[in-house]
Amino acid sequence: MGVLRIMSDGIRKVLSIQSHVVSGYVGNKSATFPLQLLGFEVDGINSVQFSNHTGYGYWKGQVLNESQFGDLMNGLRSNGLDNYSHLLTGYIGSESFLLRVVDVVRHLRKVNRNLVYVCDPVLGDNGHMYVPKEMLPLYRDRIISLSNILTPNQFEAELLTGEKINNLDDAVRAMKLLHAKGCDIVVLSSSDFGSEDHLLALASSHINGKRKSVVIKIPRFKQHFTGTGDLFTALFLAWMSRTQNDLKTSMEKTIATMQTVLKKTVDYSEGLEIENSSSRKFELRLIQSKVDIENPNVVIKAEVLQT
Repeated sequence: MGVLRIMSDGIRKVLSIQSHVVSGYVGNKSATFPLQLLGFEVDGINSVQFSNHTGYGYWKGQVLNESQFGDLMNGLRSNGLDNYSHLLTGYIGSESFLLRVVDVVRHLRKVNRNLVYVCDPVLGDNGHMYVPKEMLPLYRDRIISLSNILTPNQFEAELLTGEKINNLDDAVRAMKLLHAKGCDIVVLSSSDFGSEDHLLALASSHINGKRKSVVIKIPRFKQHFTGTGDLFTALFLAWMSRTQNDLKTSMEKTIATMQTVLKKTVDYSEGLEIENSSSRKFELRLIQSKVDIENPNVVIKAEVLQT
């Protein structure tokens, strides 16, 4: 697709289309505050609006359909409010809604030809799909080729490529396959072939014929968190823009922030008199991490791979 740029007037403005919860931090609630702290205007469209994330076991709310989504986009377009530097998409629950996203990407690129589309293809995790299986070919055959940056987890990368990922070489090969479908930058936000103590995250860029790949070790937390993938993608979007597409630095700053947020979440949970397995206990502590989001302290360095 060529070199990624921000808008000519220097404005960083994101249209973020993903889930929303009234209480807690997933989807747009997880992405908006960090993006704003890092200098981005954020316009949010909520693909679903729930009372809380589904990990609680009980929730209530509404699902935005493709017609309502179209109404929102028409309102923005009619008022000239559809000029964005970035489009970010996360959880989308239906095939018809995702098809409308295809149209939105094409329209936004007519308004700003340098639009950067960052897609977190939320399909599932740990061998289980969260969305209807009919959405997989849409992501694979339509969305990837429109994306500048793609941030699947290991399971999603396997679904999108049809290849099993068992080791580092498999992961690099999977990222190359996704590049071949037209995506400039691919990030495997997490993988399970690291070690007992560490996960591995990988990133690969293929821009103007030049390829670069990096890998970074991520210390494991034993606790289960929700919204981390949404936070990761938002942070990576921000740092790729702020560093002029420096893949290594962007990964380091993203992981540094993630580690700090998770540590503060765990530390905060220890003072709560709530059942240890409770989803409420491990809601991400983004407000408490404000300074760290703005100025992450990089301790873990990424390694450049020979590809």
